[in-house]
Amino acid sequence: MKIIQITDTHLVPPGIAVNGVDPEKQLRAAVADIVEKHADADLLVMTGDLCNYGEPEAYELLRDILAPVSVPVRLMLGNHDRRPEFVAAFPEQPRDDNGYIQSFIDTEFGRLLFLDSHEADVIGGRYGADRLAWLESALESAGELPVTVFIHHPPMDCGIRHFEHIGMHDDGAIMRRLAAHPAGVRHLIFGHIHVPMAGTTAEGIAYSSGQACAHRFITDIDVLDPLWTGGNPCYRVITTGTFGLRAYNAEVGQVVLGQAPICEGP
Repeated sequence: MKIIQITDTHLVPPGIAVNGVDPEKQLRAAVADIVEKHADADLLVMTGDLCNYGEPEAYELLRDILAPVSVPVRLMLGNHDRRPEFVAAFPEQPRDDNGYIQSFIDTEFGRLLFLDSHEADVIGGRYGADRLAWLESALESAGELPVTVFIHHPPMDCGIRHFEHIGMHDDGAIMRRLAAHPAGVRHLIFGHIHVPMAGTTAEGIAYSSGQACAHRFITDIDVLDPLWTGGNPCYRVITTGTFGLRAYNAEVGQVVLGQAPICEGP
């Protein structure tokens, strides 16, 4: 299975920059590259902060940018999004019985879970009792299927000082429930932190984040006020199979300096 992840696109109405970056230009370039190179993908997942302020015009712009994409799309919410405006623009995106943007897909690799950590006017993530009840049900019905989790906010401490107070505000509830799933968790995939990161939790669950497609930080895990920077439009290519899960960073517009020779080994 091939899954494309795009995260933290921070769209605004056309012609407006966010932290020195034109998010529309970034996302259009990323989507064009995906359409050209990954028409065989099984799924495109956008892991939140779709729009910077959640204006209806920004969500309509997102729909326009995604129009050339022929593969199924799962859109998720981050702290910058607005649920009512999102639902109005994308009524076809699945929701749970409480209106949260949560769903799952069963695949040969196991169950893919899409969790909604958005809470209005909160920078960090929330995942209260009603959402946990949905997660409990989704894990129980998964049975012997292992799960792969997509969420905007990392449900563990990411070790970056800037995010100390704006991470997931759930006292570890998500991780405790995931760790208890008998069939196991294959991988946690998130955004929010704007830089690529990979590791394992204290429970031994592997996780990774995508690079923000819009503005991102100059990586400095020890400062409270890191510096914004730009960069190439980007996304991740995630493949799954009998080998497990692999994730590759992809950028658009890199400078070509030459071509590597074919290496025949040993």
